[in-house]
Amino acid sequence: MAGKTKKLVKKMFFDVKVPLVSTKIQLYGASKDELVGKVVNLDLTRILRGKSLLISMKVVKNGEELEGDPTKVELAGSYIRRMIRKGSDYVEDSFIVGCKDAKAVIKPYMITRNKVSRAVRCEIRNEAKKFLEGFCKARSIREVLTEIMSNKVQKEMSLRLKKIYPLALCEIRIFETLTEAELKRMQERAEEKKSRLGEKNKGIKA
Repeated sequence: MAGKTKKLVKKMFFDVKVPLVSTKIQLYGASKDELVGKVVNLDLTRILRGKSLLISMKVVKNGEELEGDPTKVELAGSYIRRMIRKGSDYVEDSFIVGCKDAKAVIKPYMITRNKVSRAVRCEIRNEAKKFLEGFCKARSIREVLTEIMSNKVQKEMSLRLKKIYPLALCEIRIFETLTEAELKRMQERAEEKKSRLGEKNKGIKA
């Protein structure tokens, strides 16, 4: 008895719209439904004229069309390293912000023009966090992503921080949407860390 021949599935390229950058990309697959949920990374260096920004998107179906729903933007490490100069300090942070439609983790990165004291770095970090929490609270995830890409967030934050100390670079290194599961895991890790520190401090006092 002859073995059954495996049916070949014809694959083709499907257009995926990327509304944030008004462009299209093409993905290869057997059907549109097969591509839904796929994560795609896009380098925006050419679009942003040399600024090495990477965007991650999850493919979703909007009617009969496929779209890239942005979930993360990240500044390439090579871009930041090019900005660092001798005789300067950097200030970075990482925290969760609440937008209108979801939670996200944001990681600002600032470089001062000269060496500064620890107190000044702390003041810059605190003021940046206060500004970004207020900025994100009034906007949706997509609005924040759009304004990071257009450099609006960074410009406004730089003007605010200039009152403390002039900066050579004021950037958002990472902005990433959090799912409920990811948010829960981050909160659990934070609680565990807090608990361990509490136990350690008790041991020192004893």
